[in-house]
Amino acid sequence: MTDYSLVFTLVFSAVLVLGLLVKFYLSTRQIRHVARHRDAVPSAFAATITLDAHQKAADYTITKARFGMLELSFGTAVLLGWTLLGGLDALNQLLAGTGLGEWSPLAQQLALVAGFGLVSGALDLPFTLYSTFKIEERFGFNKMTAKLWFADLLKSTAVGIVVGLPIIALILWLMGSAGSLWWLWAWAVWMGFNLLILVLYPTVIAPLFNKFQPLEDEGLKARVTALMQRCGFAAKGLFVMDGSKRSAHANAYFTGFGAAKRVVFYDTLLKQLSPAEVDAVLAHELGHFKHKHIIKRIFMLFALSLAGFALLGWLSSQIWFYTALGVLPNMSAPNDALALLLFMLVVPLFSFFISPLFAQLSRQHEFEADAYAAQQTDGRDLSSALLKLYKDNASTLTPDPIFVKFYYSHPPASERLARMSAIQPSPAGAPA
Repeated sequence: MTDYSLVFTLVFSAVLVLGLLVKFYLSTRQIRHVARHRDAVPSAFAATITLDAHQKAADYTITKARFGMLELSFGTAVLLGWTLLGGLDALNQLLAGTGLGEWSPLAQQLALVAGFGLVSGALDLPFTLYSTFKIEERFGFNKMTAKLWFADLLKSTAVGIVVGLPIIALILWLMGSAGSLWWLWAWAVWMGFNLLILVLYPTVIAPLFNKFQPLEDEGLKARVTALMQRCGFAAKGLFVMDGSKRSAHANAYFTGFGAAKRVVFYDTLLKQLSPAEVDAVLAHELGHFKHKHIIKRIFMLFALSLAGFALLGWLSSQIWFYTALGVLPNMSAPNDALALLLFMLVVPLFSFFISPLFAQLSRQHEFEADAYAAQQTDGRDLSSALLKLYKDNASTLTPDPIFVKFYYSHPPASERLARMSAIQPSPAGAPA
């Protein structure tokens, strides 16, 4: 083992242990903070949230946090298994022994990626099943049958094969054929692929899993259409998704890109909110477009992906990168798939420590979208809608502040509604 290899092994191990300790510390803080405030509804919500609803949210949050700690422990063990304990190296050697690489080096690399994906997915299945059919079921959210869950698994696996393997094959081919600047070409291909998925997802992929029907409520349709016209937003259509067949959680979102944009409401959302509240929630989503949050995030993705591919381009040529992580690189065959998989395993460990920066940016975007919604609709409708969603989704009203800084992409209810109450009433032209 070279000096560089030993140093990186020590760095990897230190970051792994430090990250694990920080995550356990944050989860423990969250559990204790929520439990400490379980028996009393915060005064700001006492008139609107019952004690039973507050305690349900606390129990749901604590249960998920404890389960998350178990999942984190197992995931760390699996990561060590793949790397320092030689799991990825063993899988690579197993495939090398089949002779597949003699027929096609690219086919062997794809087999390595596919084998890694299948094993990782199989290891995650027990946690997915328990979360869906135990935790979500216990708190009244799960609506899936075992048959539907299995059908989703087959469909998602098929989509991964049909959509994922070709793009991975192209990137692996570029890694081996496009010279020292392969990472720049691979980055361009990856970004083009992501933009293509934004266009295809609403009309090709999403309908494989859910039914999307045009919004039939003429009164709500008129309100929504008027709101979008007032905000200068055009969409391909207004659709209702049968989210209730999988979960009782409610949501609304924009999907698609360019001319393919469409507005999607969960059927659960339409059952829980009044037309004015639905209008306000939609105005919030329009606020993200008004402030160009989507474009900013896409450009951020472009920049981070470029940096990532450049780093991968350098690391893939360093022998110590492989040996430090428990893998012996191939001497007479390409190591591109190994480099790609090791990079995917390692990067999340380091990026975790800058996650509060991105979480803070996301929360700021949510505040800006709330302010825009309050200008275009009655802010009281957005406040009441948010309260209903917090209640119906069993979102805790008392999260730990430090936990929030690391993990919350949306502001806590107390901060969000306090900001809303300080916003000036909506303009006279906005619907009541």
